Amino acid sequence: MQSRTNTILLIIAILAFAPILAIGFVLDSYIKDRESSVLLRAANEISSETQTAVYEAIDLMQSALAGAPSLCTPSFLDNLYLSMQRSSFVRQVVVKNQLGVRYCEALGGGAVYDTLSEELSIPGRAETISAVRMPGVDAPALRVTYQIDDNKSISAFVTFNHILSSMRLPLGLKDANILRMAFADGTELFAIGELDRPSISDSLGHYLKVVSLAGEVPLRLEVAVPFSKIRARYADLYIWLTIIACLFSASILIGAIFIVRKSSLPSFDLEHAIARGDIRPYYQPVVDITTGRIYGCEVLARWVKENGEIISPAAFIEYAEISGLAIPMTICLMEAVRKDMEDICAANPDIVISINLFEGHFRDGSVVDDVEAIFGDSKINLRQLVFEITERHPLGDDVQANSVITGLQAMGCKVAMDDVGTGHSNLAYIQSLGIDIIKIDKVFVDPITAQTTTMPILDSLISLAKDLKTGIIAEGVENEEQAIYLRSKGVKNVQGYLFSPAIVPEQYIKMVEALNSGTPSKQTNLELTEGEKAAA
Repeated sequence: MQSRTNTILLIIAILAFAPILAIGFVLDSYIKDRESSVLLRAANEISSETQTAVYEAIDLMQSALAGAPSLCTPSFLDNLYLSMQRSSFVRQVVVKNQLGVRYCEALGGGAVYDTLSEELSIPGRAETISAVRMPGVDAPALRVTYQIDDNKSISAFVTFNHILSSMRLPLGLKDANILRMAFADGTELFAIGELDRPSISDSLGHYLKVVSLAGEVPLRLEVAVPFSKIRARYADLYIWLTIIACLFSASILIGAIFIVRKSSLPSFDLEHAIARGDIRPYYQPVVDITTGRIYGCEVLARWVKENGEIISPAAFIEYAEISGLAIPMTICLMEAVRKDMEDICAANPDIVISINLFEGHFRDGSVVDDVEAIFGDSKINLRQLVFEITERHPLGDDVQANSVITGLQAMGCKVAMDDVGTGHSNLAYIQSLGIDIIKIDKVFVDPITAQTTTMPILDSLISLAKDLKTGIIAEGVENEEQAIYLRSKGVKNVQGYLFSPAIVPEQYIKMVEALNSGTPSKQTNLELTEGEKAAA
């Protein structure tokens, strides 16, 4: 039950904090979508202006050719000059032949340039485009060429340094770490920012990247902005949404814990059930396998409804501990034990009764007074009482725990450590508590078969009990092979379904009367193993 509840709580905790874990992912996705659109619009502004520059060069050349009957005449050059004065992008126009001999230039002085790329065609146009480098210009220029005839061509040179000026960059590009323009064939025209980075795609996780195409012109503009820069602008939004998500998650977790804890209650009220006496003791016999007599029993709580339905303690023990009802429940059980067992204990002064205590008993400390008040003047001798504490849940305050244990032992009661080997205690811890009996958990008994000759952990626990000079009880014995192995290792007292489950007081009393009457036998009917014979 506890394991199931812990699993449910773990799942709820994960789901409850999912909004907090998801807030970063959701907000990052929103920012990426929003800022990608902003970045693409800004990149498109440059691409569009570059396309405009190319088409302006085409229009200028076509206008000059149409306005003059002959090339390189004064009227032709005048037309070019006037057109260039109105142009925002064209810096020079050159007419030359196939051999590169220049016939004329719009501006004197001789246009000097180095060709950087192959001629690329512009889809749907007769013109071609290539990259050149001109003296005094930082970025490569574009050369737009129109083939007039088989021998002559006219080229317009376009620069766009002013487009890339920081004063004219669109607002969305001012944080860009990488701004790169290239032809479709990969020839780079310019790159601004982290020029040593081979490719924007190498760091897609850290950058917000967009690619803009210049229409039909075979140019592409790549822009990348560190996502950390963009994210920083939303810092306040992250903080507020995280706070809201934390509050939302906390409310879900608190509500879910309340529901799960509440669902641990059976369909009726435990407090009233205790008051009505519905929580009753059942008794699981502990048998001395060397004599066949009853050594004693362990008291196990059962919730018996009015309709006869019996509810396992797994359904209510955890809630009893959490709610603090374990203490009044134990008092009711002890009162019932006194009523049930007084006569049989008086008739059999050597049998013992084990009663489970909870961690709350050791914080409260009143259990010593409760035991004395209930059993002090009863027919049950205090020396017949054993109080079990579990190793699964450490007691926390060793001083208080020792005080309770010492108080019980001072009255003659014994204290047993239950579930030894399954928790976190060690030899020093058990010794410091002054434990009288060690109970070995079923998990160490289960693997025993007829072929078992050694069980290292189990054997070590048995040796531990012998070293501490404490009694030992093995739990969960379900077949003869287990009982025989334990007896061969010197374990006398065991409990389990081989002998009996937890039973009502009338059945237990009959069992004691049947097995403990007469002279104790020296040996049970369990057949000795070869190992026992050898040991004997």
